[in-house]
Amino acid sequence: MPKRTKAGNKKFFNIINFMKQVSKITAEQAAALVKDGDTIFGGGFGMTGNPVHLLHALAKTQTRNLTYIGNNVGEPNLGGGKLLLNGQIKKMIGSFFTSNPDAVKAAQSGSVEYELLPQGTLAEAIRAGGAGIAGFYTPTSAGTIISKEKELKIFDGKEYVFEKALRANVAFIRAWKADTAGNLTYRMTEQNFNKAMATAADIVVAEVEHIVPVGEIEPENIHTPCCYVDYIVQAHITPEYLGTSASVKSSSKKVDDVRINMAKRAFKELKKSDVVNLGIGIPTLVADLIKNEDGIILHTENGMLGVGPVPEDDAGAMHYPVNAGKVPVTALQGSSYFDSADSFAMIRGGHIDVAIMGGLEVDEHANLANWAVPGKPLLGVGGAMDLASGAKKLIITMTHTNSDGSSKIVPSCTLPLTAMNAVDMIITDLAVFVYKENQLTLVELMPDSTLEEVRSKTDAYFIEILNKM
Repeated sequence: MPKRTKAGNKKFFNIINFMKQVSKITAEQAAALVKDGDTIFGGGFGMTGNPVHLLHALAKTQTRNLTYIGNNVGEPNLGGGKLLLNGQIKKMIGSFFTSNPDAVKAAQSGSVEYELLPQGTLAEAIRAGGAGIAGFYTPTSAGTIISKEKELKIFDGKEYVFEKALRANVAFIRAWKADTAGNLTYRMTEQNFNKAMATAADIVVAEVEHIVPVGEIEPENIHTPCCYVDYIVQAHITPEYLGTSASVKSSSKKVDDVRINMAKRAFKELKKSDVVNLGIGIPTLVADLIKNEDGIILHTENGMLGVGPVPEDDAGAMHYPVNAGKVPVTALQGSSYFDSADSFAMIRGGHIDVAIMGGLEVDEHANLANWAVPGKPLLGVGGAMDLASGAKKLIITMTHTNSDGSSKIVPSCTLPLTAMNAVDMIITDLAVFVYKENQLTLVELMPDSTLEEVRSKTDAYFIEILNKM
């Protein structure tokens, strides 16, 4: 690129002075833009990149009967959580409501309608809405209760589900920096749903940490161009608005020898240069086993490639990105950030080599159930369906039996399915199974387990081809 001269800079700045000046308003003025019965977008992933000041201003109004679209509805008394407690939300559309107990109570009582979408489907539906596309077909959720009563089509022998695009009357989003024209740039993993939401609403209000003159953000560093943004509100984030992401201490891992052994066995399946996504629970322990020299690239669905270990200083999301469990992490050299729509495009597009997830049931046909517990509302699918159907290799880590002694490896799943014919390997506290020629096959015994114990605690039919250790 030619070096920019002083004369060139002057000419550049003279040109951009003709760009629009976006209106700077207060959070209270932004809240007044939302009318009774509106559909609103609430950006953020948990409380990271969450337009908390805008939502809290809306919570002080009498506006009611809102349809709230977001990955989740904030946290208790934070963000969209305030709207929920006030009774301002009529319907919520999202992928993981279980992160807010108040949302669970509202759904269970019937006081709020809800629609659950896989996280990648939610992101893509918003992106489609902003791109003028009526809908799209996705393999995610095919064969599950999420796809019930939706249009299905077969393409190249594979079943796809039709999903309608999503738009809103008003989008409340958060960016790190705006210029006076309304160009936005996001910080770390704060792009998440914000970037797509900025494109898909009639009115877009961006809550920002910093406002700078036009020209101070280099064109190549602009994530959301000014044509999408109608208003900006300057508001400063503080730790109390970050909820469970405010510090590492707010999230703790359950660690014991049994779980560590499963994590170590899963780690053995990873190769240098693999792009790997780790689910919550036992899979998160795998991250602690990865060293820089292993060359394994960790992906997190909220928008990061190159996830490093948790920070040692416990500073939280004020200074660090967060992973899909909303836990603050560090960024390795060469890491990158992107939004949720791009992240799930990586997943569906087959760019994730290995996904390691927890499980509630796996059956003889490689079907997985891991998102819905009997007797509890179906309120938290998250990214599980996308990952289970999109990763090149799917490894499930779980205890072999439930607390009552019943087997988790069954002839046919009885719990709501996450994905069909998707599992490649099962690692339990007792054994390792793979699917050879579509047949569930026992290949290893875990430390201190016996063949007799595995046989007695496995309901599914399997063949035995034990590897020599």
